[in-house]
Amino acid sequence: MRLSDRLVEQLRTLITDRGLQPGDRLPAERQLALELGASRPSVREAIHQLASQGLLRSRQGGGTYVQAPAAGGAAWPHQHLVRTLGDLVSDDPEYRYDVLEARHALEGGTAWHAALRATPEDRARIQACFDDLRRLQDGDDPDLAAQADARFHLAIAEASHNAVLLQMMRGLFELLRATVTENRQRMYTVRHTHAQLARQHQAVMDAILRGDAEAARTAVWQHLEFVHAAVRALDEDEARRARSSRLSQFS
Repeated sequence: MRLSDRLVEQLRTLITDRGLQPGDRLPAERQLALELGASRPSVREAIHQLASQGLLRSRQGGGTYVQAPAAGGAAWPHQHLVRTLGDLVSDDPEYRYDVLEARHALEGGTAWHAALRATPEDRARIQACFDDLRRLQDGDDPDLAAQADARFHLAIAEASHNAVLLQMMRGLFELLRATVTENRQRMYTVRHTHAQLARQHQAVMDAILRGDAEAARTAVWQHLEFVHAAVRALDEDEARRARSSRLSQFS
C-alpha cells in the first residue's frame, strides 16, 4: 500500500475510534504527524484526499473538521458504485474510455457553472490547486501529480455550487485519480505532452477566473478530447507492436 493510502486509512480509523462527528475538529497537523509517525506534508496530503472525498473540510487558519460520517457507519452511499466501476476498469482497460466520456459530460457542466458562480474564495482555491499541479507535475512522482490533477478538477466542481454535480465528482474522485495516474504515466512517454497538458489546464482556469462560461466548458472538452486521442493512439501503437512481436516469432 502506498504511504498516502496508508495514511488515509489511518486517519479514517482515528476518526472512527475517537467517535468524531461532523463538526468535530481534528488534532493539529503537527500532532497528527507524531501520532501517525509520518511527515507533516504526508499528513497534509492525506487530509487533502479525505477533503476531496467530502469527509473532511479545512478552514483557512481554523483547522480541519469532520463533515461526513466515517467509513464503518452510515458511510458514503456512492462507495459501492465507485468500487463496482473500479472493478470494471481493472477487468477491462477499455472502460477507461467510458470514464473519459463520463468526465466529458460531467466536467463540462461543472466548468460552465464555476465560471458563472465562483466566489473569490473559489477562485483562490482553483488557482492554488493549479499551482500545486504545476509544481508536482515537474517532479518524479506521477501519483502525487495525478492527485493534484484530480484536486484541480474537483475544486472546479466545488466552485460550481451544484450539490448534485459536486457529489458525483466526489464519488468518482478515487476512480478519477487512478485513471489520471495511468493516463499520465503513459502520455508522458510522448514528447511535449507535459507542456500541452499544462497549457490546457491553464486555459480552463483562465476561462473560469474571467467568468467566461462558454470558454471554460470548451476548454475542458478540448482537454479531455486531447487525453482521449492521446491514450487511444498509445493503445493502438501498443497493439501494433504486440502483433509485430507475435508475427516475428513465426518468421
